[in-house]
Amino acid sequence: MVRCSIQQNVPFKLNPSIKNYYSLVTTSELDREIISDYNITITATDEGTPPLSSSKTFHLSVSDVNDNPPVFEEQSYSAYVTENNKPGSSVCSVTARDSDWRQNGTVVYSLLPGDVNGVPVSSFLSINGDTGVIHAVRAFDYEQFRNFKVHVVARDNGSPPLSSNVTVRVFITDENDNSPQILYPAPAGNSLLTEMVPKAALAGSLVSKVIAVDADSGQNAWLSYQIVKSTDPGLFTIGLHSGEIRAQRDISESDSMKQNLVISVKDNGQPSLSTTCDVYLLISDNLAEVPELKDMAYEDSSKLTSYLIIALVSVSTFFLTFIILILAVRFCRSRKPRMMFDGAVAIPSAHFPPNYAEVDGAGTLRSSYNYDAYMTTGSRTSDFKFVRSYNDNTLPADQTLKRSPDKLLEGTIITLNTAGDSEVTHAFI
Repeated sequence: MVRCSIQQNVPFKLNPSIKNYYSLVTTSELDREIISDYNITITATDEGTPPLSSSKTFHLSVSDVNDNPPVFEEQSYSAYVTENNKPGSSVCSVTARDSDWRQNGTVVYSLLPGDVNGVPVSSFLSINGDTGVIHAVRAFDYEQFRNFKVHVVARDNGSPPLSSNVTVRVFITDENDNSPQILYPAPAGNSLLTEMVPKAALAGSLVSKVIAVDADSGQNAWLSYQIVKSTDPGLFTIGLHSGEIRAQRDISESDSMKQNLVISVKDNGQPSLSTTCDVYLLISDNLAEVPELKDMAYEDSSKLTSYLIIALVSVSTFFLTFIILILAVRFCRSRKPRMMFDGAVAIPSAHFPPNYAEVDGAGTLRSSYNYDAYMTTGSRTSDFKFVRSYNDNTLPADQTLKRSPDKLLEGTIITLNTAGDSEVTHAFI
């Protein structure tokens, strides 16, 4: 009889099935990520005296299943990017590892959909799916937003795929790209004199103050003030960091009434940026003492009045010209000759009374009759009035005859009845 045995340091055992047959089974779960290969030695021993035995070693490899998700090397990532960076530059890199084998351990990176200040995150960053390197899609502006966060997903190619994600915080660092902005006094051109200085001002008296801000941060926003030009260099001084303008000595009668200071405001960035402003000071207790101001105010008012008068005259002239043109056009139309057509021949007409049109004879009446003919434009009835006659038997001048309204444009028979005799003629309208 033969007995088989196995060493004690492996998670396997032998189970006898039938005579001299054994099955190798596991005694616990196998984890390929811990031990992927085993060398198993089986010893067979008989029951003779002395017993004889032989051994056989088997190599066993554990196959892989996708039971491990990718794991990032860090729990979260932070990246620092200087503003005004070049699009496409690298921001940072993330790394995730999967202890599974082959495609189960292949990791692909992507960004979770999201938004930054209402803009899709894909407009700011992109990631290389194979390497995990994150690139900037656009240039960042520290003054718009100073930090934001995105979520990166690492997914393996197993079936089913497993994934994990990590948070990446991006911090925008400031760059000295903004010059100081003057808030007070107002920019040059808005006012000539901004401050009045009493004649009795003593040394150290506060005269004015320059207020400026810088959109940058840190040392890039530290501002310093200095006077670069002045009417009287020894009369006024300015605080290096406060911007306060004070009298350096007592004001005297010999000092010029109008003082002009050019102030430079500079930040502490590298390289530093600066801007300048003009401060106009008037040494006086009363504006009435300055004739230039009164003349200037009068001149400005006079110019404005002149402009208003010119504008009013121009509009009035245009309006009157327009009215005259309309009247002239109407007058010309009322005087324009009217044309009446008889067949295809145009006959000019004379001036008729209102609502009447001329009807000339067709030539069928005898030459001894001389008459005027009128036809109303709004009626189907026309009146013929004989003005003068060379025959005693004709119709008197103060009598009229009526034309039949049966047809307006065709030949019509007109009958004349007088006290002496009658006559039938034809007239064509």
